[in-house]
Amino acid sequence: MLHVLANRTYRRLFAAQAIALLGTGLATVALGLLAYDLAGADAGTVLGTALTIKMAAYVTVSPLVGAVSARLPRRVFLATANTVRAVCALCLPLVSEVWHVYLLILLLQAASAAFTPTFQATIPDVLPDERDYTRALSLSRLAYDLESLASPLLAAVLLTVVGYQALFLGTAAGFLGAALLVLSVALPVSSSSRGERSAPFLGFGPFLRIPRLRALLAMNLAVAAATAVVLVNTVVLVRADLGLGQPEVALALGSFGAGSMLVALLLPKTLDRVGDRPVMLPAGFVLAAGLGAAALVLSTAPAPVAWWGLLACWFVLGTGTSRILTPTGRLLRRSGESRDLPKLFAAQFALSHACFLLTYPLAGWLGPALGQATTLGVFALLAAGAAGGAVLLWREPRGTPVRSRGKTTG
Repeated sequence: MLHVLANRTYRRLFAAQAIALLGTGLATVALGLLAYDLAGADAGTVLGTALTIKMAAYVTVSPLVGAVSARLPRRVFLATANTVRAVCALCLPLVSEVWHVYLLILLLQAASAAFTPTFQATIPDVLPDERDYTRALSLSRLAYDLESLASPLLAAVLLTVVGYQALFLGTAAGFLGAALLVLSVALPVSSSSRGERSAPFLGFGPFLRIPRLRALLAMNLAVAAATAVVLVNTVVLVRADLGLGQPEVALALGSFGAGSMLVALLLPKTLDRVGDRPVMLPAGFVLAAGLGAAALVLSTAPAPVAWWGLLACWFVLGTGTSRILTPTGRLLRRSGESRDLPKLFAAQFALSHACFLLTYPLAGWLGPALGQATTLGVFALLAAGAAGGAVLLWREPRGTPVRSRGKTTG
């Protein structure tokens, strides 16, 4: 897997992604604690609303970015987006009202919606060989797991000596470092920048036409169900229901990241051997099982047992999300021409995050209304339904090559 880091351009882009996500993970922990300070037991509602705003920014901004980013200088575009994110992170420790949080989240996530799909569409141009690209996807998944594992563990250590407000400074430093790394390399010029025309609105078309991408839409909903519960409800489950402290919030989030990281490390050889479908489709049912088990443990077990059960269930949810998210770039790369990849990645970014427009507010609002255990049960059913839909939608003809390329119907 690590041999792709011999490519200097990819090595620096991977480093930029890793440190930016490390900072984002610190902000995730700090934001939950900030919400708890501002709203107490209603922190889940605040987080659910903030994350809904985040998803609204993703869904509205990223399709526009997909249409124009390929015609702009990639280095400057990516570095500018990271700089805007850094400024927003520096402002978060200064907030005193909930609406301040909402405004800064809107600005920060609009910049993220500009950065992420453009960055993702750049990697296939840097690593055109499919085996190299597969390993880059696993490394990218590991970088995202830094947000879920290393960042919470680092946050847990830092919180023993500083207040959570200091974590936002680490977030800003990560974004600025990423901007400098992007500026230090020469990036390939996209086909659109060279004047090659791409099909209008192609980004959304394949998701209606190609079975594997229709199934991906359903799997996106299963991932959104699990991730929303972890990000929105963890702070309330740990602080209010189990009566534990700030470091335990970080450790619970870290358990989710540990499961995801383990799968990302093991997945490249598995994908080479069996392909994407046998890896991805069962993962939705893994997510449903993890959510259902968490509901059972939290409703029946005493607090010490429930704490360890929560860590185990969050680990399982991490494994399931990684089995879906890691191969997603392979599906997109096989579903369009090179010149159309920016639009295709932007469409996946928008459509996947549209699922969070449903799950984030539900996680935040159902928790206080129904109780956390019942909310977990509702999300288990949602994930199970999405997983079943994906199985029905992804029916490839017998004999379809595992590593087929181009605009196939599978």
